[in-house]
Amino acid sequence: MKRTTFWALVAATLLTTACALPPFKTAEPKAEEPANMITPMTEKRETLVATGYAVISIQNHRNASQQRLLAIRASKLDAYRALTEQVYGQQLDANTTIADMTVMSDTFRARVEGVVYGAVLVSITPVGDDTYETTLSLDRRIVNDLRSLYIAQLSTKRY
Repeated sequence: MKRTTFWALVAATLLTTACALPPFKTAEPKAEEPANMITPMTEKRETLVATGYAVISIQNHRNASQQRLLAIRASKLDAYRALTEQVYGQQLDANTTIADMTVMSDTFRARVEGVVYGAVLVSITPVGDDTYETTLSLDRRIVNDLRSLYIAQLSTKRY
């Protein structure tokens, strides 16, 4: 009789406490998590910053001063390319050829395309004796405008 009473009490306790348990947590994320997870890194920063480099000695000119000017220009264009890459992304084409389970050739081609306006020239600095470094920045509001224009342009091309 004692055993029956003991097991009856255990069963009654389990049944009554099971109703009082908090609901199981689901795998659904909190309302604030998706925005943080989905938001690109570029939208979390106030400005995008890009740096470009160019070597002076390889510029195609005999005059040393002209080589410097060309290197400054090339480093600025490289910085604009890096900025465009951050705004629009980079298109990558890759091709791998395999024969007899050995890679015969592996080719990659990267392409960046876009329009950038409103970039601010932060600095043009000589690095070492033979290189120039150019840094540009772009405000997040302008990045959002550029992306909106790009998406609008894509939607008009489809029709």
